[in-house]
Amino acid sequence: MPSADASLPEGFIAGLYKVDPARPLSGFDGAAGFVARAADAMEECVAIEVQAGMAPRALALQALGNRPIPGVMAPLAHGAARVPGRKPAYYIVTPAPPGPSLAAQPRAWPQEALFALVLRPVAAALERLAACGITHRAIRPDNLFQAAPDGPVVLGPAWSASPASRQPALYEPPYIAQCRAAGRGDGTIADDIYALGVVLVVLALGREPLAGEEPDAIVRRKLAFGSFAAMAGEERLPGELAGIVRAMLAEDPVQRPSPAELLDPAFGRARRAPHHFARRAPEPLVIGTQEAFVPRSLAYALAESPQQGIRLLRLGMVDRWLRRSLGDPTLAQAVEQVTERRARDAAEGEERADSFLLMRAVAVLDPLAPLVWRGIAFWPDGLGSMLAEGDALAPMAEMIDLEAIALWASCRPGRESSAALSMEARRLRALAQRGGIGGGLKRLGYILNPLLPCRSPLVGEAVAVTLPALLAALDEAGGKADRRGDLPMDAEIAAFVLARAPGGLESHLARLAPATQMPEKALISLRIFASLSASMRAGPWPGLARWLGEAAAPLLGRWKERSRRKAVEQQLSALAERGDLAAMLTVIEDPVARARDTQGLKEARRSLDGIDDELARIAAGAPLRAEKARHLGQEIAAGAGLAAVALMLVMMAFG
Repeated sequence: MPSADASLPEGFIAGLYKVDPARPLSGFDGAAGFVARAADAMEECVAIEVQAGMAPRALALQALGNRPIPGVMAPLAHGAARVPGRKPAYYIVTPAPPGPSLAAQPRAWPQEALFALVLRPVAAALERLAACGITHRAIRPDNLFQAAPDGPVVLGPAWSASPASRQPALYEPPYIAQCRAAGRGDGTIADDIYALGVVLVVLALGREPLAGEEPDAIVRRKLAFGSFAAMAGEERLPGELAGIVRAMLAEDPVQRPSPAELLDPAFGRARRAPHHFARRAPEPLVIGTQEAFVPRSLAYALAESPQQGIRLLRLGMVDRWLRRSLGDPTLAQAVEQVTERRARDAAEGEERADSFLLMRAVAVLDPLAPLVWRGIAFWPDGLGSMLAEGDALAPMAEMIDLEAIALWASCRPGRESSAALSMEARRLRALAQRGGIGGGLKRLGYILNPLLPCRSPLVGEAVAVTLPALLAALDEAGGKADRRGDLPMDAEIAAFVLARAPGGLESHLARLAPATQMPEKALISLRIFASLSASMRAGPWPGLARWLGEAAAPLLGRWKERSRRKAVEQQLSALAERGDLAAMLTVIEDPVARARDTQGLKEARRSLDGIDDELARIAAGAPLRAEKARHLGQEIAAGAGLAAVALMLVMMAFG
């Protein structure tokens, strides 16, 4: 799929799609957008803006490419763009919707229309997405579009934000709706089937059930009574539709029908979803403001009130309630074992032990529940989005360091691949433990989000998603301001480079320690940017070159010969104006020139030593020469005196 790597003409996305800033749109994927059109076509498209601080779904964009997918507003291109009148942003281009959304004119649909125009078209689209290895995760009435009242619906876009992050709690299974919005993860096609089942209920009723309820109340109701009973238990749905929806809203995703099954006209008559009624206790266990009558509700209450939940677990009140009120000794024993395990974990620290206790207890009480760490619920494949959005960074850092994902998986046998999650936990920990500038969670966030722009304030408002775009942004910033005393390198840029570069630069970045002097830092930065520019065959970068040249200027003091130093200064200045980073580095580090300068210094010192020796010899012979000069002076004075007496005698003789 086309994407933008560097500066592009204003208003163009990936160099292909022109954005019309005078024609804004709203309601697409819950984000702002504009009308766009390809340069060689008249057909209009939609350019959806990725909200600042969020990362688009890179894996989905890569998997879908630019292939049209029937029944889906699939991405056509994506990239950074400068839309006139707006800050630079990342945009995703999709086909225009065929008509208004289903939420534009709410009405009650007949069963036949639901099957023909909604259920089967969306199931077919989900089957195509599943073949690409991705999920949709944004199925709701305002993201389903219809060209005509008797036409099939089309799935709207779902690529500009983390999966399901904009989904209301009503349309998500409770094990997803209870998560942080950024941490819901890609999920599975079964989760899309669930959302489609809710859509069928909403359209059949002509309204949303549980309208006006808070998300927390919706989650609690679903956990307590089951999704179908919570939303449609008291409503009258047609018999065949009720059976299909009940199957689609099964609590366990493995029990939901596949898209292929939903395409079978005989499915509604051939299969009935099993009814599982959770055992309810006659008396609830109260945790915080919640009353738990069933284990899944109890798990949710523990996660929502972690401090009180941990206290009740440690006091043994949870396993006693399970045994006495609920009458489930097996589950009570499992929770008791988790509590006993906490005593062994306490040797490593009380807070750590409590975190593991809560995580394990929730997993045991509700095997469908997400990972809960310090009261924060998320799915492991949503970790990258949480890091991108800066959500709960300190708890996530602790969770990664302790490889809690692997321990969580071991508490849910048969649910996830424990071996795969253990390997992933080790990988995440290894990446997060790499310290130094650009290490830790910053680097991990860029690795897990390939389309996350560099967040350094040094790039200004530029949206730098790739290394060429980063160099272009720094080049532009370097040409706008006086950067003396500063460097085009900080922790965010270092993390971005480490995540995006093919390798070989980590040793250079490791030397950018706080104690390193500024000229040396400038030289290291020049090495890094010159290497990047050469590997990408990109440039020139005059703004960045001048910026680095000013910071590296003190290094010219290494040249001792004045004329040579002056020549290097002039050469560097000329190369900086040309933006040739590699040539600048060659001049500064030129071993031949440095050797000549060193040799010249040695020769100058030898000459100086010779002069000093000669002066010393002259100084040592001075007394002898002085004595000789005194005797010679006396002899000359005596001779001069005799000459004067003789002259007087001659004058007297000749009168």
